[in-house]
Formats: sequence, structure tokens, C-alpha cells
Amino acid sequence: MGSTGRRRRWAALLGATALAVTTGGALAVPAGALDTASAAVDYGTHCVPPPIAGLPPIDGTTTGQITVDKTAPKVGDTVTVKYTVVKPAASNPTDLALPADIMTPTGKVTLGGAQTGSITVAGPKKNDPVPGKGAFPSFEMSGTFTVTKPGAITLSPGDYNIHTSYILELDTPCTILTPPAPVSETITATDGTPANTRAITLGSASGVPGAGVTVSGANFTPGAAVTLAGRSGSAQTADTATVTADSKGAFSGTLAVRDKTTTGVVAYEGSAWNDSKGAGPAAYVVIDDTPVPNNSQKITTTVKAGDLSMTQAGDAVQLSAVDFGKGGASKGPLQTVTVKDFRGGPAGWSLTGKVTDFTGPGAKIGADKLSWTPACATKAGSPSTCRPGSPGPVGSTGATLASAPDGTLTGGEFTVDAGLSLDVPAFTPPGSYAGVLTLTLS
Repeated sequence: MGSTGRRRRWAALLGATALAVTTGGALAVPAGALDTASAAVDYGTHCVPPPIAGLPPIDGTTTGQITVDKTAPKVGDTVTVKYTVVKPAASNPTDLALPADIMTPTGKVTLGGAQTGSITVAGPKKNDPVPGKGAFPSFEMSGTFTVTKPGAITLSPGDYNIHTSYILELDTPCTILTPPAPVSETITATDGTPANTRAITLGSASGVPGAGVTVSGANFTPGAAVTLAGRSGSAQTADTATVTADSKGAFSGTLAVRDKTTTGVVAYEGSAWNDSKGAGPAAYVVIDDTPVPNNSQKITTTVKAGDLSMTQAGDAVQLSAVDFGKGGASKGPLQTVTVKDFRGGPAGWSLTGKVTDFTGPGAKIGADKLSWTPACATKAGSPSTCRPGSPGPVGSTGATLASAPDGTLTGGEFTVDAGLSLDVPAFTPPGSYAGVLTLTLS
């Protein structure tokens, strides 16, 4: 009886160890709690059983998923992250049932894109019983991180460890075979500045020199002193007036417009114009009624607003080849994109991209494996300045390639480039692989 009991206990120990080995860094939340915006991803794991188990390292594929409580946080916010195993790599290899609540998982979640680093996650000592030869249960770990930078932040599964408390206290560390693992979730962080919803409307769009135009405002700070002012392009004119917002942040006042070069009217709080506390410009034209002297001719012209458009130098990119068995970075340059903003208004623009999976001979390379390092240049004399997006994965959810901010007067011509790098797994079947990168200008 003593010998039989020891064999059973040893078999149970091996079963518990095998469960820890093949879970693949798994973490799980109930299906109803999953964030539908996240994606389940497959990734290889290399797990080393405790030496006492006498088992060799095990490599397997796990399907995992990461979810968050905030998909659009602000800088300074705390985001709670949960890391889930959707489909473990294997089943219980023994005929013996394994008891409940013997496993305590800990691990990491990898951040990429606008913010890099890792998050420590941990789960409770909790698992369902596993029947002999039965499927392994899901596990859940969670942790938090503080958002420090605005932009798209990617989250991928990382290394983990399963601690088992059954007969003995044992650890089974598991590492990602080809780090980083595919992106499972992407969040977009903002800089935390509240949106400016202040707005103004004019009682008329034109008038003779000195005529008063009614300016009505909404969503200003209740009780704030508001300056009404004329604009000549991006410069303020000498025509100003002051009104006070009511308890709801609304006002109505009159501005006498005398400057014949006026192109618009603005309203703002504080001592000087500020994009975050102002509204406008609302278009306004001074009708010059000055009589034309005898034997003279009055000459006028009009500058017409154009469109926001883009062109690209070509529609094909050939990346460098990589060796079967080695894999690695397949690199090449993006075809140069030229953005022309000839609208002449206050709105900026954003150029984003997203890519499909790369398909080839009986296999595919995930869209998350393509990364870029954006760059952009502004043509001299342009009112706006181009800003490159953050280096990092492009993926199927997309990332920003370049942008220009809103302003009093925007516009210009810009060239946008990027270095592309496709992370090809080592034993991807030989052949040609192609994906489609779609750029969107808005």
C-alpha cells in the first residue's frame, strides 16, 4: 500500500507539472468579461519543468488574449490589464485527475508603440479540477500600469511562471519563443487636455467698415471675461471688444469691425489668444465702400481654398530577403507620400496606416509583425509643421504615420517616409509573401 500510494502521488506530481508546462503562460477571464476590441493571438512558448519531474522542455502553441478596462485612457490614468489563455497548448497527459486550486500564475505583459516596457501580472491560486486526459483549464492574471505618453500603445503576451502547490512547491517558467508575441490589444492614449468645445457664430458674414457684427458664443467658462477680436489672416487687428459669459458659458456681444483687411472674428478667454480657450476664427469680410477717385480703377482678386490630398511615389515595396531557419528583419523603405493641405483653414490632418496579414505558400506572417519608423519633412513657407508618428508596430488596427496639428491658419506641403521592418519567424516556409498597407488621410 505504501509503494502504491507513492506511485500515485508521483504520477499526480507529474500530472500537475505537465499542466503548468503546457498552459503556455495562460491567463483567463470569463468569456462575458472579454473586451471585444481585443484579439486572441497564437504564440509559441518554451517551458522548463521542475528538475524533479524528469521531463524535457516543452515547446507548444498557446492562444492568448489581453483585455483592458480603458481603451482610450489619458496620460496619467491607471489601466488595469488582464491576460487570458483562450486555448491551452495541451491536455492532462495522465489518467489521474488533478485537484482544483493548486496553481498560482505570475508573468509579464509587453508594451510597445508610444510607450514601451512591461507590466507585472499575477493571478490567484485558483483553477478548476482537471480530469484524467482532460483539457487544461484557463487561468487569469492581472496587473496595472500608468500611461506616460500619448499615442497608440500595444499590449502583447510576455513570459510567465506557474507555481504549483500539490505535494511539493514547484515552479515552471515559460518564455516566449519568438519575442515579442503578437499584439493582442491596442489602446490609444491622449495627452489629457480637455477638449475645447467653445464655439462662436456671427450675425452676418460681411459689413462696411465700422459696422457692428453680433458675436454669439457657447461653452465658455461661466462668468469669464471674453475678448472679441478681428483677425487678418493669423494676426489680430486693433478691433476688439469685451463681453462676459453668463452662468451657462454663453454670451452675445457686438464688435465694430473697421480694419479693411479683416478675414475673420475670434473670441477667447485670458489676455491673449489661446487655442485651448478660444473659438474661431469665423469668416468675416469688410466691404470696402470707399469711392473710387476719378480716372482710377479699383482692382480686387480672390484666393480660393483648395483640398487636402496625397500622392505616393509608387504602389509596390520590395523588402529584403531573409533566410529560412534564421528569419529576422526583412527591411525596406516606404514609397514616399506627399501630402498637400491647400484648404487654408484652422484644421490639421492625420495620415494613418494599417496592414493585412502577409500570405504566402501555405502560411502567413501576422500583420503585427510589420513595424515602421516614420519620418516627415515640411516644405519651406508652409504654415503647418509635419509631425512623424511613433515608431512601432503597424498591425491590422493601424497606427499614425504623420500628422499636423490644428491652428489659427494651417496648410502646406509635406513629404512623409518610413523605414519598414517585417519580423519573419525563423522557419517560415520559403516563398514570396505579400500584404497590403492602406494609408488614410483625414
